[in-house]
Amino acid sequence: MKWTPNDMDMYLQAKEYVDTALIPLVPVSFAENMKQSASMKDFTDILTVEIERQFKGRIMLLPQLAYLSALDEEKRLELAAGWARELKEQGFAHVFYITSDSEWKENEQELEGSLIWIPSIPLEHLEEKHKKPMIDDQVRQVLAIFTRKWHE
Repeated sequence: MKWTPNDMDMYLQAKEYVDTALIPLVPVSFAENMKQSASMKDFTDILTVEIERQFKGRIMLLPQLAYLSALDEEKRLELAAGWARELKEQGFAHVFYITSDSEWKENEQELEGSLIWIPSIPLEHLEEKHKKPMIDDQVRQVLAIFTRKWHE
């Protein structure tokens, strides 16, 4: 389920079946790596929408948690922890973060939830016929992570 009014209606009716929250972590930079951060956002958008489609009824895809790249690690972790606490209080048994920002890997053990890090694929230069198979391959890998974590 996505963070849309229609999906919120469905969520409220089937709340007990939606036990997983997916939070996209997206860096925003206005410096020399501006294009790279925009590419990460684009890739994460496409990937998370497809993940949500595959697990509709089990996952709530939340709005992106965008943060300035210059924000220090401690503040990033506090931000993510606040979301995780609120989601747990609201009954979500599993919290997943997904990002292409490798800096999250350094503090993965401090996150309240599971981190999925996937290197960003610059999609802007690919033809549509090549994008879909690449995204599908990435989604298959991520789906395996979800099912493994759900069975732990």
